[in-house]
Amino acid sequence: MQFYSTNKQSPSVSFKEATIKGQAPDKGLYFPEYIPQLDAGFIANIENYSNEEIAYRVIAPYVGEEMTEETLRRIVAETVSFPIPLVEVTDSISSLELFHGPTLAFKDIGARFMSRCLREAVGTRTGQATSSGQTSTSGLTNTTTTPITVLVATSGDTGGAVANGFFGVEGVEVVILYPSGKVSPVQEKQLTTLGGNIKALEVQGTFDDCQAMVKQAFMDQELTRLRFLTSANSINVARWLPQQFYYFFAYKQWKEKGQPPVFSVPSGNFGNICAGILAMQSGLPVSHFIAACNVNDIVSDYLRTQELRPKKAVPTLSNAMDVGNPSNFVRILEIFGNRFPELKNRLSAYTITDAETEATVKRIWEETGYLADPHGAVGYLALERYLQANPGLKGIFLETAHPVKFPESVERITGQPIPLPEAVMAIMHQEKKSVLIGPDYEALKSYLLD
Repeated sequence: MQFYSTNKQSPSVSFKEATIKGQAPDKGLYFPEYIPQLDAGFIANIENYSNEEIAYRVIAPYVGEEMTEETLRRIVAETVSFPIPLVEVTDSISSLELFHGPTLAFKDIGARFMSRCLREAVGTRTGQATSSGQTSTSGLTNTTTTPITVLVATSGDTGGAVANGFFGVEGVEVVILYPSGKVSPVQEKQLTTLGGNIKALEVQGTFDDCQAMVKQAFMDQELTRLRFLTSANSINVARWLPQQFYYFFAYKQWKEKGQPPVFSVPSGNFGNICAGILAMQSGLPVSHFIAACNVNDIVSDYLRTQELRPKKAVPTLSNAMDVGNPSNFVRILEIFGNRFPELKNRLSAYTITDAETEATVKRIWEETGYLADPHGAVGYLALERYLQANPGLKGIFLETAHPVKFPESVERITGQPIPLPEAVMAIMHQEKKSVLIGPDYEALKSYLLD
């Protein structure tokens, strides 16, 4: 399998090269040269397969011969080694709980898979460095002793998942940028307390500032001659592609196979929902997709106007979705060949305010006893509205993070304390280790070159 740039101005690369490079030299995102079609018999009998086997069959066509079957199966098994249950909340709405991994967020899947893929790539350094320090088309990376630097921006959960996934990986340094005061206390502890090869930069700005700084670093030839950079955001194929797994796991648990579910996905940078749409195009039965947005609703506007207008992100209760310029939406456009009618037929979007989010967390709790985090509540309400407009359908919302990651808002809304999981209790009293920098690229470059 080869991967081309969505900007069509860079050479196609292998899966391993795309993983190491992160983003194409022409600033586009890597996209598979074709979308694999899964066997209909596999889908029809999906209940008979283990999660490990499902995940392997989904990802194997993308990896191709870049790894041995034994290696890929081991990576997959380590990636999906925790439960991902589908929980019925009402007669027509179920929750896919993605918070049972080590950092209590859906990004554990992508981060664990990518860290292990990158570890394999680092262990097989056979290529020659180009003048820019990047991979040559004949190999994976350089043969020098320069470590790979994983540079990543986070709006909340990515940072903790990446930190956990890469902690202690030899030959890999991780630098995480996060917006100061705009992540929850638990999220901040998860990305600032590990130390070792994990470094946290606390940026006095927004997530969009962090993301723009990271993108500029990858385009800085002076910097990339001295630091071998790659990304662990969902722009990286090894972070993005494995997110397909849990959509298949959800369908495996879906009782009414004759009536495929509607999926409502809390959406910020749009990597998660893009992976789900890719799974659908590969053969997964899905009735419809809903992009559940907070007031950072660039895609909601696009579906109304056919104009994609990035804007400055606004802080909300669902902070991981506070993205004013969603990088992965270009991949969704690529999936549908930039054909707006086809896209509009398979994707809807709803905008949910903070007031509506609070009311929904409270209502779900009081009516069903189910405790949703703010992101899950956005997904629930968007799904509820779609089902009201389309009677007879049933659906799944993605509960992307454990409510304990947002204790102040959830406890205030419900009036109930949230018991701390052991994984959280162990870090809450540890010392925060971060470097405070301004929201300008030169501050980041100076840190990386120091």
